[in-house]
Amino acid sequence: MTTELSFTGERFHPNLAGEMWAEHWHRYHFVLPLVAGRTVLDVASGEGYGSALMAGVAGAVSGLDVSAAAVAHASAAYAAQQNLRFTEGSCAQLPFGDAVFDVVVSFETLEHIHEQDEFVDEIKRVLKPSGLLIMSSPNRAEYSDARGYSNEFHVKELYRAQLLALLGARFQHMRWFSQRNAFVSMIVPDTGEGSVAADTICGETLTVTKANPETLSAALPALYFVVVAGNNSAVMERVGARVSVFGDSEEWAYNDYRQIYKASVAGWSREQALNARCAELEQQLAALRSQTAASVENAPPNLEK
Repeated sequence: MTTELSFTGERFHPNLAGEMWAEHWHRYHFVLPLVAGRTVLDVASGEGYGSALMAGVAGAVSGLDVSAAAVAHASAAYAAQQNLRFTEGSCAQLPFGDAVFDVVVSFETLEHIHEQDEFVDEIKRVLKPSGLLIMSSPNRAEYSDARGYSNEFHVKELYRAQLLALLGARFQHMRWFSQRNAFVSMIVPDTGEGSVAADTICGETLTVTKANPETLSAALPALYFVVVAGNNSAVMERVGARVSVFGDSEEWAYNDYRQIYKASVAGWSREQALNARCAELEQQLAALRSQTAASVENAPPNLEK
């Protein structure tokens, strides 16, 4: 039996919808090839879904969270996975020995703590010399400044230069990736008859269902075909098998969606509140009718002459 975690507005739950759902699941699916067969530490593992997903391909996964309730929930919810365990502890003092992990994963953790130097020092300590750190952190310039937004749960967001300095002081090599939700047009290699082999594609498209986000589904079928043809094999080699994603720099389509989504959520919440109030008033009306009927029934007879 698992203990349900209440949604605080920050810790992700797999049953949530919207932007957070895509962002969080995508990050964990993205790192699966890098953790396959490895010994992994997932810092700030929260509900446990990401640690559990990685445990499906990793040699062993340890999830760490400062919340005792989160650790208890995850330990019960994912108890069936024998190569997965959850531990309560602080990211500023990781309760593990030196050089024991091949990979340390830390998604959306750094901005929640003041002890950022201590945290990254601890990560380097528990990593093997050949180990990898895979970390995500909001870009303050875009996440907060550009949107005029303030996240009450973030205590120290970083600009790119600050994150570079923090990690560069401890790791010699880095490869950066950019993540954001967007409405896009995708042109991707088709793997049907007569097309390229899937393992030659430079890039990837990950598709899941809301009901089963742990397992990749078949890629979305083509709405249009784009074909490059020729008779010179050397020329055709230059075409390659890349993934092309095309978006709009003003993000007008995505912003339209966000406004409509927020309005829909607000409308749904108002509808729920109105329905609850109507039900309450109907109960009060029924009680008043019952009282009135009882009063009429018990009233003394009319003795007028």
